[in-house]
Amino acid sequence: MTRLLSPRDPDYPALLGAISSPPDLWVRGTVVAGDALAIAIVGSRRATAYGLEMAARLGSDLAARGVTIVSGLARGIDGAAHRGALAAGGRTIAVLGSGIDVVYPPEHRDLARETEARGALVSQFAPGAPPLPGHFPARNRVIAGLALGVVIVEAGERSGALITASFAGDLGREVFAVPGRVTSETSRGANGLIRDGAKLVQDWTDVVQELPEAWRRAVRGAPTERGDANRPAAESDEGRVLAMLPADESLHIEQVIARGGLPPGRVAAVLAALELGGWARQLEGQRWVSVAARTRRA
Repeated sequence: MTRLLSPRDPDYPALLGAISSPPDLWVRGTVVAGDALAIAIVGSRRATAYGLEMAARLGSDLAARGVTIVSGLARGIDGAAHRGALAAGGRTIAVLGSGIDVVYPPEHRDLARETEARGALVSQFAPGAPPLPGHFPARNRVIAGLALGVVIVEAGERSGALITASFAGDLGREVFAVPGRVTSETSRGANGLIRDGAKLVQDWTDVVQELPEAWRRAVRGAPTERGDANRPAAESDEGRVLAMLPADESLHIEQVIARGGLPPGRVAAVLAALELGGWARQLEGQRWVSVAARTRRA
């Protein structure tokens, strides 16, 4: 079944809803609240055996621990990441550069069906829209917007995956890259990202350790720094945002962004983490209240 979600819909992905001008989304499958714990894995369509192995391993290891894997259903790295998540019994979301009913590349029809059954296919383009070249930068922005961070696995110097990484940086999301051979053309872009400050990834723990603490606690098997019952540290982004939330009235996410001085994408990630930890609750219309304050007053 296909449905259309607008940013005003309560089921609309919270992280994506916080970016500037979030698009309406056509959806096949299910998008659930837990999909806010998401990492995107993208890279070259002409991947090497090494790249395919790393993408599948990262997708599988993260999905097995409750992380939703987001990618673009493309040949190469994207397909390997989706398949890794599915093989681990986890969730995955494919963002299309075509209409929701147009699978591209066509050889990924079976993969699309499996993804729909274990997660979702999403597209901002109307049903029937072909996979035009101009659609893919917009598709890449949605990939970055749906995730807490983006992992680049093999990308040439002109790879579209670098556009996704650039969007992730602009949205305040983490940027990761898997290192490759310095003589490999397919690794020049990924290695360049590491040179310019992207987090180097060798396995799933390198990704998880860069997430905010509340998200690390949500990852099964990940080490934590504090017990689940402890309030977020006052000096952390989570603590500062939580301190802004009232108990007896709600704040719209735009008000939180204006008062917090953080990028919109970062605020969305923090609010989702607070909700996951039981410290905040989202009301209708993207309005937020402090659950912790209500509990203390009771």
